[in-house]
Amino acid sequence: MTSTATSESHIPELASSPFRFTLQFARYFMRWYVLIVILQVVSSACGVTVSLALGEVVGVLSHSLNGPRDLSAIWPPLALFIALNLGELVFGRIAGFCRVHVAPLQRTRVTAHLFAYLQHHSQRYIGSNFAGSLANRISETSMGVNMTLWALIFDVLPVLVTLTVAVIILATASPMLAMFTFVWSVVFVLCSYLLARRCQPYSRSFSAARSETTGRVVDAVSNLTAVRLFARIGFERAHLQQFLSREVQAARQSFGFNEKIVLFQMSASLVLKVGLLGFALWLWQQGSIGVPEFVMSTTLSFVVIAEARNISRRFLDLFEYIGNIENGVKTIVVPHEIVDDQQARDIKIVSGSIEVRNLTFGYQAGQVLFHNLNLVIPAGQRVGLVGYSGSGKSTLLNLLLRQYDPQQGAISIDGKDIRHFTQHSLHSQIGLIPQEPGLFHRSLLDNIRYGNPDASERDVESAARQAHAHDFIAKMDRQYHSLVGERGVRLSGGQRQRVAIARIIIKNAPILIMDEATASLDSITEQAIQDTLTDVMQDKTVIVVAHRLSTVAQLDRILFFDNGKIIEDGTHDELLKRPNGAYRRLWERQVGGVLPLHPSRT
Repeated sequence: MTSTATSESHIPELASSPFRFTLQFARYFMRWYVLIVILQVVSSACGVTVSLALGEVVGVLSHSLNGPRDLSAIWPPLALFIALNLGELVFGRIAGFCRVHVAPLQRTRVTAHLFAYLQHHSQRYIGSNFAGSLANRISETSMGVNMTLWALIFDVLPVLVTLTVAVIILATASPMLAMFTFVWSVVFVLCSYLLARRCQPYSRSFSAARSETTGRVVDAVSNLTAVRLFARIGFERAHLQQFLSREVQAARQSFGFNEKIVLFQMSASLVLKVGLLGFALWLWQQGSIGVPEFVMSTTLSFVVIAEARNISRRFLDLFEYIGNIENGVKTIVVPHEIVDDQQARDIKIVSGSIEVRNLTFGYQAGQVLFHNLNLVIPAGQRVGLVGYSGSGKSTLLNLLLRQYDPQQGAISIDGKDIRHFTQHSLHSQIGLIPQEPGLFHRSLLDNIRYGNPDASERDVESAARQAHAHDFIAKMDRQYHSLVGERGVRLSGGQRQRVAIARIIIKNAPILIMDEATASLDSITEQAIQDTLTDVMQDKTVIVVAHRLSTVAQLDRILFFDNGKIIEDGTHDELLKRPNGAYRRLWERQVGGVLPLHPSRT
């Protein structure tokens, strides 16, 4: 195995709490964040100090009212006023441009890591969650990390700097004004924080409701053909309305609590406005402060109010972002069910012999399908698995592919337990043609080349010809560069199956598994592809699951499954010679090459 393969199989280690998760990704750009923080502190300090310079300008003007109007004394405070405004602008915009550089990198890194972690979840996990909901969780979590960091740096931090500097400046004019502003600021920020914390569960519920709605929409759109054919358009709208109603309820709870916080903000702001203005007037009347200090204090009061109300709103946004992160982390960053053993390594399959030893497995506790199952498939043997639906054929394939782990026993390839293979090395050396081929909304070239990314276009065309796919591809508008649509919807079932077969031909793995690989093909095309597959099967260990018995008749060996047990084992001719054999009965009664679902229906 190459180093590339090893890196592809790497599972990122992700923190399981919103705080540590956010900090984990912030560390990648820590130098940038330190620089941005410094720039924001300087910018905010310049902005709030403008009030001091303005007070100095007013002081010079007030002294000139009773004497000659000499403007020479106004230039130093005026220059300071201009410099502070420029400082706020320049340092703030440099910080903004730094964010322009970092923000996309930050979000894409979070998205890539969450996607990589999600890829290693088990089939059971994927089947238990809506694909659209998982995609929405990744999107909201990555955005949540970004917005949390930017809210802290560009919203919360400047407010704290502004309040701190404002209190210091007020202290130079009047310690009493400074104390009044300080106490108000502490109470306001603390109450805003506590109220925002109480709002967090509502934000989390709203985020979860949005993800659930998205998942339902994606599920319905993905199955839109079935919805139309069953005339269930109205039903799906009503079904979606249930989740939309829950989203509306969650939104009202979240927004309603937000309005209560806004009411508190405006009431507290009114207290500061009236209180600080009245207090400053009283101090001026007493002669404790002059006109410059009065102008400065009243100007600062409006700055403090604006910033304080801003931090209160940002606390609400902040906890909404944290709620989004928490939802994503709780959904995606959970322990993987199927993990590589500590001793697992990239192992090359040489011969392809398969052995099942004392295998016990059930999808659910207390419902055992296989009990002490034993099976040996020599290297290079072509084996067919037949039996009624639910008898365990596809389950055995899933266990061989390590989509699930058995409760007891083991499966070995070339004498090595498959748990000692890395999952990447195991899957890269087994070719699977499933009953429902998974095609990407990409070109036919990309879909076939998926089996071997290094394959040339000539190799792709050769594989397509062997799979009898070239003729229909050549008739398409863009031929091999034609898009197949989501999950291959622009192709017929037989065309999708032929593309899947071409993909496996180009993969050329030592073990080949076909799960109803030709079920979607007409008999003539199936026979032509069977001839091709006979060549492809050379020097490979092959397992074929089929309901159409003619598909497995030419194989070296046939296993008949019934309720998780192998009740018959032999060649096609040997099994037909058994007078009361299950395989013989099905062969004789089969109509159109299709197995009945259960023996009672034969």
